Amino acid sequence: MADLVGRLRNDSAEQRNAVERCINRFKQWRGLAMRTDKLAIAYQAALRLAAILVWALR
Repeated sequence: MADLVGRLRNDSAEQRNAVERCINRFKQWRGLAMRTDKLAIAYQAALRLAAILVWALR
């Protein structure tokens, strides 16, 4: 049972690490980090573009 708990903790830590690394990649885009766009739709478009580029360049 303890081994199962340890594996679950490792899996969740790996998933959390992947999410944190992705967020840090997004933070490198100054426009996304500062949220200088006034319209939400422009911000969403920039976020999606950044996500596509991060995925394509990995």
